[in-house]
Amino acid sequence: MSPKLEKTVAIILAGGSGIRFGMEKPKQFMKVAGKTIIEHTLDVFEHCAFVDEIFVVVNPEWYEYFLELFKKNDYKKVKKVLYGGNTRQESSRIGVYATDENVRYVLIHDAVRPFVTKEIIVRIIDALKVYPAVDTVIPTADTIVRIRENDEIEDIPDRSKLRRGQTPQGFWRDSILKAHQLAEKDGKNNFTDDCSLFLEYRLGPVKTVAGDINNIKITYQSEIYLADRLFQLKRTILSFSDKNYILHSLEKLKGKTIIIFGGSSGIGKKIYTLVKKYGGVPYSFSRKNGVDITNFENVVSALEKVNEKYGKIDAVINTAGILIMGFLKNMNLTDIHQIIDTNYYGTVNVAKASIPYLQTTRGHLVLFTSSSYTRGRERYSIYSSTKAAVVNLMQALADEVYELGIKVNAICPERTATPMRFKNFGKEPLETLLKPETVAYATLLLITTEITGQVIDVRKNREEKSLLKIGLIS
Repeated sequence: MSPKLEKTVAIILAGGSGIRFGMEKPKQFMKVAGKTIIEHTLDVFEHCAFVDEIFVVVNPEWYEYFLELFKKNDYKKVKKVLYGGNTRQESSRIGVYATDENVRYVLIHDAVRPFVTKEIIVRIIDALKVYPAVDTVIPTADTIVRIRENDEIEDIPDRSKLRRGQTPQGFWRDSILKAHQLAEKDGKNNFTDDCSLFLEYRLGPVKTVAGDINNIKITYQSEIYLADRLFQLKRTILSFSDKNYILHSLEKLKGKTIIIFGGSSGIGKKIYTLVKKYGGVPYSFSRKNGVDITNFENVVSALEKVNEKYGKIDAVINTAGILIMGFLKNMNLTDIHQIIDTNYYGTVNVAKASIPYLQTTRGHLVLFTSSSYTRGRERYSIYSSTKAAVVNLMQALADEVYELGIKVNAICPERTATPMRFKNFGKEPLETLLKPETVAYATLLLITTEITGQVIDVRKNREEKSLLKIGLIS
């Protein structure tokens, strides 16, 4: 009796040497937004319900290095770590040959495409129900020219019929296995992707599905900077639609010692209330109880006080901040320094002082930014620039403390109904503003995850709408 075809296996190709990248370390092991590129890639497949197992094909010289990353992340779906070959085709063949007869579908993906999405994977799986091979493509925005050997243009193909190929590429396991077997028999080893190999032997039609313009392949150093920017602008969305999921996640707060700087009003006060509600141990510090985050010694003393009492600190959340609006030419230096000292220097103080404690608990540091961090606004020049600085600090710090197990993120709330908002804008219709409770739920849900190095947007028409619907806020 033949085995039942059940599994979908994702083969992640991480055999690159980094020669074109111009660095001593291969590009898949460079860090972006707090994690190595390959970790970002693996996270997507690890958390995709349509992928059963993951095989990673690694450059032999970096095999042990990857094993350390593997152990640290405790990936459940990574079942095989294989030594790669001398070419991409050889590494792909190694991965395909390692699959078993009970595998139905094989997805082959470049480790250096960390912006692959679950939606792309689902589109491939759906297409594989009909087609033996599937390629991920996007339209080309540029005109493509075909040239002769003397660099003269031979012709210009119709751009509407041209596509740019990406990965993952998906296959029926038996079909891609046959393609590699035939190529090995013929001594062909220079195919740069698996669909072209599949077409070479006319093993069936290749269906295309829509990719994503951001699903870039990081090949050169300049693309690291682009990837950093994409992660900075990436909208990480926590799940707010399932009440049971949220309540189950918040159960993890029980017994956790959580410090909130700026916890006497607004969002910080709501966080304090929810931590207590869900069984955590909250501590609130602000100028009202003698702790000014612009004073490093104040911050250190506050942390020492809590650690001495409870013996640990599981999370530090800094909601403290000020907004003083005005055109720069009209602002006095006292106000300018106050904004910078509180919003940025104070954040640095909290981050620096928290690291020794969060290292022990492998805990969370949550900073707060603003939607104005992506583009400075008139009359917000100092405030906006401090919030942009907070995001850059978060990303760099997430990278620095990653090996210590500390997760660092930034919450980015929409316009929120807080005393600071009312002080600067006066009376506004409450129905147009985000509730502080919504931001508090997002913050606490974040610290129950392993997310790091991300800006977490909180929006009224998304997160708040979901929380209202399931009855967690009113």
